[in-house]
Amino acid sequence: MSDEDVATRAPEGDAAEDEAQSTSTFNDKRAQQSDASKGLGEHCTTDPPLPTSASQPSGEMTTLNDVECYISKPTDYPHAPSKLLLLLSNARGIHSVNNQLQADAFADRGFLTVMPDQFAGDAMSTTKTEVSGSQSSDEQTPSIIERLKMGIAETAKSFTVDMWLARQSPQKVLSLLYKAIDGAQEAYGDAVANGGGIYGVGYCFGAKYVMLLLGDNPDGVAQGQRPAGSMGEEGESKGEPKLKAGAIAHGTLITREDMDAVRHPVMMICIPDDPLFPNDVRKAGMDSLAKNLSHMENSYREVVYEGVPHGFATVGEYDDDHIRSSQKKAFKEMCEFLEQH
Repeated sequence: MSDEDVATRAPEGDAAEDEAQSTSTFNDKRAQQSDASKGLGEHCTTDPPLPTSASQPSGEMTTLNDVECYISKPTDYPHAPSKLLLLLSNARGIHSVNNQLQADAFADRGFLTVMPDQFAGDAMSTTKTEVSGSQSSDEQTPSIIERLKMGIAETAKSFTVDMWLARQSPQKVLSLLYKAIDGAQEAYGDAVANGGGIYGVGYCFGAKYVMLLLGDNPDGVAQGQRPAGSMGEEGESKGEPKLKAGAIAHGTLITREDMDAVRHPVMMICIPDDPLFPNDVRKAGMDSLAKNLSHMENSYREVVYEGVPHGFATVGEYDDDHIRSSQKKAFKEMCEFLEQH
């Protein structure tokens, strides 16, 4: 019996009205939670199922300048020259098999890929997101008790994400990344020299830091002494960008100031109306890129993919053919942009 049927019958009508009011309150709270905690989305904090054809990761864990890193090398390296790529992952970090396979994919493309632990062992805990399959009718219309339980769970998760984000300050993350970059330059100087610098790619959380490493931020910001986006002190010099070129996919936490500071080529893979990378931030950022990078050919590009979820470009299995094909196309476009620089 549907909710509408129950609502037209007595004396159950009072109970139905109470449920409707509770459902309305539940939905209002869910909407408020969504607005209040837009720093990370579901695909930023969970691993989707792996493709059925996925193999085991082929890279290795090592330490560069006291920062744990996942390293994936082209099969013919060092006998054939390679370029050094810094991969900054989503919130799941370097021990996520999905992220390791993503690094391996770039290595297969010819990049010596270094994925540093930008969270110092504090990545989001392991969970799985069901992105394929179907729900029964009962699952699609859970009872009020089930919906309230879901609301409690969402509130707890939102709180957990907020607390986690508070621990991942730009000062902390940038300090770790600068150490990892120094270590990678020392360990793989041949790849840095071959590429004429270091390339970067970032997904979700990591996308913000690719932007920052492409920028001429004041020294205090670059060294993690002050928050990203803050103005330089009088007489303070600005550091050179650490990355030669970068590509990002479905970024989060990126600000207009981050994009305004970018001085080297960047490509952005986006989705329309993404609350985690709002349209107004993207538009203002593209205006800044057009102004600041106009002297360089093919120096900035934005590609917007319709009909895909935030997080779609990271390795994961989808039943939807359009999402699967978009994921492959996005990877190809990111590689081609980096290879052109």
